[in-house]
Amino acid sequence: DPIRSHKDLAKDAAPHFSRACRHYAALAASLAAAGHALDVYACSLDQVGIAEMKPAVERTGGLLVQADTFANPVFRESLRRALGGGGGAADAAAASTSNGNAALAPPEPLGVASNGILEVVASRDVRVAGLLGPASPLPPPPGGRKNPALAESSVGLGGTTAWKLPGLDARSTVAVYFEAGSAAAANGAAGGPGGPGAAGPQLYIQFVTRYLHATGAPRTRVTTLTRRWVDGAADGGALVAGFDQEAAAVAVARLATFKMETEEDFDATRWLDRTLIRLCSRFGEYRRDDPASFGLQPGLAFFPQFLFNLRRSPFVQVFGASPDETAAARLALCRERVADAMVMIQPTLLAYSLNKDPSQPEPVLLDVASIAPDRILLLDAFFYVVVFHGVR
Repeated sequence: DPIRSHKDLAKDAAPHFSRACRHYAALAASLAAAGHALDVYACSLDQVGIAEMKPAVERTGGLLVQADTFANPVFRESLRRALGGGGGAADAAAASTSNGNAALAPPEPLGVASNGILEVVASRDVRVAGLLGPASPLPPPPGGRKNPALAESSVGLGGTTAWKLPGLDARSTVAVYFEAGSAAAANGAAGGPGGPGAAGPQLYIQFVTRYLHATGAPRTRVTTLTRRWVDGAADGGALVAGFDQEAAAVAVARLATFKMETEEDFDATRWLDRTLIRLCSRFGEYRRDDPASFGLQPGLAFFPQFLFNLRRSPFVQVFGASPDETAAARLALCRERVADAMVMIQPTLLAYSLNKDPSQPEPVLLDVASIAPDRILLLDAFFYVVVFHGVR
């Protein structure tokens, strides 16, 4: 008998799913309060409940490795890298003593920090809406007064400006969402204190991260950013010049998956389409009644392509995948860096040819036209790698 499928979850036909999710969400709060992270190494030909355990892993900054059997080479290598720090420990463990017994080298440090707290401090007219990533929200201070730094609407783990990061490493990445206040927008539209045409006032955003280093020493990292308010209606070029297409695509992907898990009857495909339509109508250049004249500036040219591939990705299209597989993919999306997350959204295709230097592969389009008999293709989709060897 099948355990459960996405169709069962949509029809509320899995009687224990909601209760199990609430149990692991409560467990995540207890783990985060104690500063512990939950790592899951699951190997099974069927589902083991990763979809239910997802809150406990994600909100504590834990690791998740999913495979079919414990003998899977991918699982073994992942476990070795997580616990031993890479191939150095593996090579040392393969050494032999004089009597022929295997000699295990001392384990290398894991390189994982713990018990972190991320606090966001912003200018008066910039309000914090929420966070998506491997973190757990900290409760607001007692007293019942609303924090003026909070946005009216909440996004993800909202309602606070500080989050607990029980486990974090150099690859842990969070996405913080902000809301611009009406006073800031009006001041920016007016050109700031200097009047129309003058440079807008500056805004500041500060990220303060306190954590316990792997060596046991407490550390604090402070990152301060500053930008200028601009009039979006009159100076759209300044907005496009500061637009990061890849970071925006990952932020939209995280928000879309969060809405799919928390909002009933949420149509992710339609929501992504409306998001893209609003951007193109705002920043696109076109002549009325002439579809062929439409174009985007170079700073926005690839964003529609990213959203097109996101619509087809396993984060949005769950047909043929189990709830555990979908949960594992979304966990990785909300944890990894922008470059790795972009590979999940839009796989990279590299071409190797005998006539060219093999150390410098050529990026090619994700199209059947890229297949050639004298070309080797390498498709990197982060979760798997596919190699086309050409015609032998």
